[in-house]
Amino acid sequence: MRIRKIVTTVEEIRREMGQAVSPPARRAVSAAVIENPFAGRFEPDLSELMEIGAELGALLGARCVAALGITPAQAQSYGKAAMVGEAGEIEHAAAILHPKLGAPLRAAVERGAALVPSSKKMAGPGAPLDVPLGHKDAAYVRSHFDGIEVRINDAPRAGEILVAVAVAPGGRPLPRVGGLTHEDAIGEDGLR
Repeated sequence: MRIRKIVTTVEEIRREMGQAVSPPARRAVSAAVIENPFAGRFEPDLSELMEIGAELGALLGARCVAALGITPAQAQSYGKAAMVGEAGEIEHAAAILHPKLGAPLRAAVERGAALVPSSKKMAGPGAPLDVPLGHKDAAYVRSHFDGIEVRINDAPRAGEILVAVAVAPGGRPLPRVGGLTHEDAIGEDGLR
């Protein structure tokens, strides 16, 4: 894997619609800009990208946890996304995100019974990439349906892939749409 750059951002929301958010809603996103080894050509075997996904799940997940200043057990939400440059294909993003990125990310946030929400797209430098967030152990916890945007002014270039992981120690600011709460979640089946 050839990484050109890594960008990590922490967002902290203290007020929403004139209301104090206490404790503040926090989320982190860490993104790596990597060289796409298959840019400009069709490759039937994408296993190299799958292995890169495993490395990035561990690296970016750990960076998010560290940036938030929390322990892995304190992470409540996670998500992943990838954006390929124009010389790549959406399947390159899928190869990074799906087969192997999840297990190392789950290790970085301790557990993770729920599916890791994800998104993929193709775009050029400076395009926004939305990283969806969901509760790591119980997908039905609505307060944790969220997202964070990452945008890197010079990425992805045509032969690159921007890969992002997001982690949060809580849900959205001022959630009030009901449903299962974090405190009531069991986290055994990935749903409840």
